[in-house]
Amino acid sequence: MEVKIWSDVRCPFCYIGKRKFEAALAGFAHKDEVTITWKSFELDPNIQTVEDTNIYDYFANAKGIPHTQAVEMFDNVTRVAAEVGLEFKLDKSVVANSFNAHRLIQLAKTKGMGNEIEEELFKIHFMEGKNIDDEGVLISAGANIGIPEAEIVALLESDDFDADVRIDQLEAQRIGIRGVPFFVFDDKYAVSGAQAPEVFLQTLDKAWDSKI
Repeated sequence: MEVKIWSDVRCPFCYIGKRKFEAALAGFAHKDEVTITWKSFELDPNIQTVEDTNIYDYFANAKGIPHTQAVEMFDNVTRVAAEVGLEFKLDKSVVANSFNAHRLIQLAKTKGMGNEIEEELFKIHFMEGKNIDDEGVLISAGANIGIPEAEIVALLESDDFDADVRIDQLEAQRIGIRGVPFFVFDDKYAVSGAQAPEVFLQTLDKAWDSKI
């Protein structure tokens, strides 16, 4: 059974959803027969990377809300993340375009390392405050999971995997995905958002039963 997950490494609920899905998968009787395919989705393809901007100010300006409301929203996300064992440091996160990170994910997928690179990129963005659009950071992230640095350098110096990112996003448009995380089970059932593990487990069971 295949589970496709559309996600953006800039999306905190995508990381939270990953943890909740993993909790469900751990309790699924047929977990060893589940293939996970990560799909690219840019929440804001036009965002410009700005390392010296306070994330609260940026978010408040982008959404047209008071600074205090932005802080409150980020604090709430941090609390939700802590419930699944994630120690977010959103006040240190860097405003960054995620397109090159998605290209690195596509490269990692060709090596069977899609889950590993997603975890690494989520961690460095939300917990370590690193710039996911910085070449050095991306090279280090890929190297940490075993991708040769030379391959990552070659990727970043070319347009390799640009099309793969676009194809994933076109597929998302075709099936009506407007937000992430978004999970599709064997192209039959879908779960939108960082739902409770019980919801994911029920959907895993339903998708599995439909195969029999």
